Amino acid sequence: MRFNEEKQALIAKNGNETLRIEAWGKDALRLRATEYPAFTGNDWALSEPLTPQTALVTIDEAKKTAAIQNGRLKVTITPSGVLTFFKDDQEVLREYYRNYDGSVTDESYCMKVVNRDWKPIIGGDYGLTVRFNANDDEKFYGMGQYQQPYLDLKGCTLELAQRNSQVSIPFAVSSLGYGMLWNNPGIGTANFAKNKTEWHSDATKEMDYWFTVGDTPKQIVANYTSVTGRAPEMDSSLLGLWQCKLRYRTQDEVLDVACHYKQLGIPLDVIVIDFFHWTRQGDWHFDKDYWPDPKAMCDELHAMGTKVVVSVWPSVDRKSENFQEMFDKGYLIRTERGSIQTYDFQGDCLEIDVTNPEARQFIWDKCKQNYYDYGIDMFWLDNAEPDYAIYDYDNYRYYLGPALEVTNIYPQLYVKAFVDGIRTVDPDKKQLALVRSAWAGSQKLATLVWSGDVPSTFAALRDQLAAGLNMGLAGIPWWTTDVGGFMTDDWQDPDFKELLQRWFEFAVYSPVLRMHGDRGPHDIKPLSDSDHGGGSLYTGHNNELWSYGEDVYKVLRNQLDTRWALKPYLEKLYQEASENGSPLLRTMFYEFPNDEKTWELADQYMFGADYLVAPILKLGQREREVYLPAGKWENVDTHETFDGGQTVTAAAPIERIPVFKKLS
Repeated sequence: MRFNEEKQALIAKNGNETLRIEAWGKDALRLRATEYPAFTGNDWALSEPLTPQTALVTIDEAKKTAAIQNGRLKVTITPSGVLTFFKDDQEVLREYYRNYDGSVTDESYCMKVVNRDWKPIIGGDYGLTVRFNANDDEKFYGMGQYQQPYLDLKGCTLELAQRNSQVSIPFAVSSLGYGMLWNNPGIGTANFAKNKTEWHSDATKEMDYWFTVGDTPKQIVANYTSVTGRAPEMDSSLLGLWQCKLRYRTQDEVLDVACHYKQLGIPLDVIVIDFFHWTRQGDWHFDKDYWPDPKAMCDELHAMGTKVVVSVWPSVDRKSENFQEMFDKGYLIRTERGSIQTYDFQGDCLEIDVTNPEARQFIWDKCKQNYYDYGIDMFWLDNAEPDYAIYDYDNYRYYLGPALEVTNIYPQLYVKAFVDGIRTVDPDKKQLALVRSAWAGSQKLATLVWSGDVPSTFAALRDQLAAGLNMGLAGIPWWTTDVGGFMTDDWQDPDFKELLQRWFEFAVYSPVLRMHGDRGPHDIKPLSDSDHGGGSLYTGHNNELWSYGEDVYKVLRNQLDTRWALKPYLEKLYQEASENGSPLLRTMFYEFPNDEKTWELADQYMFGADYLVAPILKLGQREREVYLPAGKWENVDTHETFDGGQTVTAAAPIERIPVFKKLS
């Protein structure tokens, strides 16, 4: 290795590889490497202005070693180029290297496995694998949203790719007191195996990751969000009930639902207009046959205190009025081979290439003219992965480059089109976009992620709990789900009604309470026999609070009272998210990091610092065990008090789930 210092950055060269390590935020370092003559200059998720840092670089020419330290974090480099990471001079991570370079060390094996493994792609860039030694008893959290019940990701292999209900945010929090961001928006894999940890990019021009240390997960998340951004201020008028179903098909249907809520005396904060209210995908306007006066509709809803959200898809049908112009101007995602198609639901479609700033301006201009100017308050940016007909990432190309190298940033840039657009016309507006995907740093763009089209099962509810908690640790505090799950076979099934109630009870203690779902069976006739337009597509059955009978309505209505009572507390939690990046849904160890038992708990959580929530995750369950950490706790329903440091059995009648308030 050849070392030198460049403006407090440590530069190490070996063969064609250049490694650069520099201070980047509190107790943090950014590490980049490339086999090209220069770095790309892309900062990707590391978007925030930096406070000047003073890094200490030391180079030992005789021993052919070097080190760099920023605050509590130090990285050393051996003559073979192996990196070791230290927190307060205690080793927390070391690169995995099994090769022989002429001197005998712990890594001296003849296996020819190296720590940073560049594999040239013929005619292209590189595949890259970065390997680290595994630490026994280490746990990993964060990484976004994966449809699995595992909160601790040790032993998991995670695809770094966006799919419907899978959100890749490659930031991992370790139980050993460090966090690592894989600052690469390309397709790859993170493998937290027992014998080694591997981060892999299928195609890239450079290695780029960011590393920080802290005493607690709260400190680590604060360090991370200080360099990737934090959520803005939340509009407090959005903290009550959101109403949605699979397709309100007409303006009258929307107004009828809102009026019924008003008659019942239930404030409705938001109503959502879902897909195919348009004529064709890519037209981005209401079908006037069914939505004759959107402005009058918005005015009436606003008079009732209800804000309006409209769904926007990135797909553009070949028969859309905008297709040819967008195709000619290069505003659509390209295919590398085969047919020129990326999406095939209800049409032959390509999707807009939002990595192109001109394409972002195009979709905003259309949506401003056809939605925002009528009074639509917010946008539901659905299919934001984007949702490909086939997830063959090697077959798609963007303005920014091959999908293999950049596609994971797509949902973030999709939101950026609307955030930037609204700022130009209403700079003081408190924004929010409901989005089905995200990437590292999406929190700074007022992104409310929901967990996608998940099945209506208790197993899926269990998965969403793990997903929401890990999303929070990955820096996304605004997160929600479809209450009851999305895909329902029989909306009147008693088992589904029980699931709906349990899911609603969980959602009361989550960032946003939103009724949504495709309530089967699909036996409602379309409004039109046409092959396009707002009347042509099916819809689901009713999904309002009163839709499932008086007994269910009573439970949901009482739970809604609880939600309203929590509003001042919710405002406080959203403010905290803006100040230090803390999620609203928190793992138990986030609040009690010194209690070893909390690191084992995956079926209960803290809602902020004050409320311990124990959701019911099984059909027919009417009680469950709850672990109370040290302190004094009160059951919010029975008002019984308990000393912490013990496991209690809590009743869980259908009307409520166990919730405890921390008293001391």
